[in-house]
Amino acid sequence: MATDNQRGVLFDVDGTLVDTTYLHTVSWWEALRQADQPVPMATIHRAIGMGSDKLLDHLLGPERDRAADGKLRDAHDSLYGEYWERLVPLPRAADLVRACAARGLRVVLATSAAAHEVGALRRALDADDAITTVTCAADAEQSKPAPDILVAALEQSGLDASRVVFVGDSVWDVAAAGKLDIPCVGLTCGGTSRGELAGAGAVAVYDDPAALLEALADSPLAAPR
Repeated sequence: MATDNQRGVLFDVDGTLVDTTYLHTVSWWEALRQADQPVPMATIHRAIGMGSDKLLDHLLGPERDRAADGKLRDAHDSLYGEYWERLVPLPRAADLVRACAARGLRVVLATSAAAHEVGALRRALDADDAITTVTCAADAEQSKPAPDILVAALEQSGLDASRVVFVGDSVWDVAAAGKLDIPCVGLTCGGTSRGELAGAGAVAVYDDPAALLEALADSPLAAPR
């Protein structure tokens, strides 16, 4: 629960701070291909940002036989895991995180990545000195677009929804934030267009962390709520 009037910023990580969206896309594509359930990459890409449970419902239909879901998730995790040592942050992502902390914002990585993936993401970002709290998939009963991971981020950091901004790269991020009346700043570096993010309700849209950092003083992250 919130304990003070501290302001904060919640960051999605995959596709927002670390350049992983298309790695997840190709990993799901290959996992589905191996299971003889091919789905076009463009369709998969549009679903990235959901949790794996909702992603598979979205791609394969909610009425399907779910018996193979565990194997599909394991195949994705194995394929994606091959990239862990090569993950790279998006432009100036660590600088943005540190600049937010320097402005007195409590910085939270509100990621729904699996616990075993979070370490690789944090190593790639390399900004632990400026981060207050980090969530993972185990902290949320339901994945995005449900707001559970944001609720967990607020509870673990002592922040209140009325005092934070969320930064994400997908329409699912915007939808999750909207359910808690949290303004969402969108970044297009995950491959979702400016129009799609704005149309979903993002209060501002920037190209990537570097562009948000450059405009930070005039961005929603700087405005008092």
